[in-house]
Amino acid sequence: MTKSINSLPEAKPEKKLENLWEQELLARPHPQTETDEKDGAGQGFLESFNLKPHELVAYLDQYIVRQDKAKAVLATKICTHFNRARYLARGPAADPADEVGLIKNNILLIGPTGVGKTYLIKLIAARLGVPFVKADATKFSETGYVGGDVEDLVRELVREAGGDMEKAKYGIIYLDEIDKIASSQGILGPDVSRAGVQRALLKPMEDTTVSLKAAHDPVSQIQAIEQYRRTGKVETPTLSTRHVLFIMSGAFNGLAPIVKERLHKKSVGFAARGAEWERDEDYLKQATSQDLVNFGFESEFIGRLPVTAVLESLGAEDLLTIMQNPNNPVMLSKRRDFAAYGITLHFTEDALKLLAAQAAKLGTGARALVSVLEAVLTPFERELPAHPHITSLLLSTQVVEDPDKALAALLANPHAQAEELSLALAQNTGLLLRHLEERAGSDGLEQDYQQAVVDEYMASTLSMNHAVKTILSRLKAIDSFEQEFGASQELTIKLDTSARQAILSKGQGTVEFLSGLSQVLAPGLNLVRGRLGQTSFTLPSLAIFDTDNYLRQIFERHYQKNC
Repeated sequence: MTKSINSLPEAKPEKKLENLWEQELLARPHPQTETDEKDGAGQGFLESFNLKPHELVAYLDQYIVRQDKAKAVLATKICTHFNRARYLARGPAADPADEVGLIKNNILLIGPTGVGKTYLIKLIAARLGVPFVKADATKFSETGYVGGDVEDLVRELVREAGGDMEKAKYGIIYLDEIDKIASSQGILGPDVSRAGVQRALLKPMEDTTVSLKAAHDPVSQIQAIEQYRRTGKVETPTLSTRHVLFIMSGAFNGLAPIVKERLHKKSVGFAARGAEWERDEDYLKQATSQDLVNFGFESEFIGRLPVTAVLESLGAEDLLTIMQNPNNPVMLSKRRDFAAYGITLHFTEDALKLLAAQAAKLGTGARALVSVLEAVLTPFERELPAHPHITSLLLSTQVVEDPDKALAALLANPHAQAEELSLALAQNTGLLLRHLEERAGSDGLEQDYQQAVVDEYMASTLSMNHAVKTILSRLKAIDSFEQEFGASQELTIKLDTSARQAILSKGQGTVEFLSGLSQVLAPGLNLVRGRLGQTSFTLPSLAIFDTDNYLRQIFERHYQKNC
């Protein structure tokens, strides 16, 4: 009667980008919209920017463990920064004096290594879709000293914006290790350069015009000479830093004792013990501008960092939560390492607890997770690619406790982990489904399609957020198929939940699969219309994968009803 979908050729997989991490970033929502050339990309970004602080916090919660206070401060001040820029751009012409003394929400992040300072800022820049430049503060020096010029940061921002000046005007410059340019009181030599870097940053942090042609850049000089030969004019492009946001971070070892001493002196004479804490971070939360000046910063420099956020150190439970987070780059990276050899990596919860305890002892935060994972998995990563019949590896407690013994057992018996692997897969699926339930409603994904997201996550080695976006995209393709098929055949069709789930289970190549499905359904549904006059159909999974049987049932029900 009609062709079956099972007789169609296999759908071709969707085209992948070579860089999987790039694919994930491209899938994230960016707030830019297309505008005419007159407005420019930067102005288009401002016009479409309407992100609220609570929305940015919710986004960061999907990736960052703890740090609630820091996430709230960052989300609030960054959203306010760009929303205010949009407000000013839309407003009527004002007195030029109104712009004098404009205070920017430049931010100082304080926290130990490995707590997610850089990761936080990169996530925010990716979510906003703004140019982002990261640099180590120690590599810059005051103009005139050997080393990088701080104005190079602004020039790099323009390069990150693809030369789009309007877009670069609203970029983010992130300086790490900023505590390393604090000068020691009464010491000359290198500290002169450190103080000089602070002074060199003052104007860019506030509002200045930076020449984009650096005197020490031979490429810029050659371009200027060529331009002069062509036009007889010397043009020097510049960029204002009025709306460029500066975010700086550092561990600030040595700041806690300064705060502790101040608090202790304050309590003397009042018969009070004052605040006493065991952890340095509790003192860092009480740090004032004067404490930072005493640490070695210029008062003018600290004055241009009006917002401060302190990040907390991470314990074993936090590190375990990080590894269990399906969006975390640590475990995703290792899954990709093994996937590159055709090996799927799974884990047990007990193994992750053991790894988290080991990492916590190293005291370097989330970075320690990479160290302990590499120590355990490197032998497997070295040996398993030579055994193509081994296509899966379970990171179990036995593997963590004695990697060499576990590797020898696996090589001797490739099925040694089969039973434990089956249990781990069920456990991991349960964890992933609970994660999706916790974020239910935040991304428009219905509960009926959560299993499809889990399957995509397992297969793609990309983040859970990317898996959600992929499934939503495929569901949208199904919606489009319903509309286009109905319009072309003058019929009304609706694929029910079972049909949609069945199509999603096919994995990649949804568009190609639906194209083939159109060829199968059209003759059969038109046959029903011609004989029975039916023009509206709600299609179950049976109609997709056994169309002949589905059509037979329609005719049988019709004749039984009319007999």
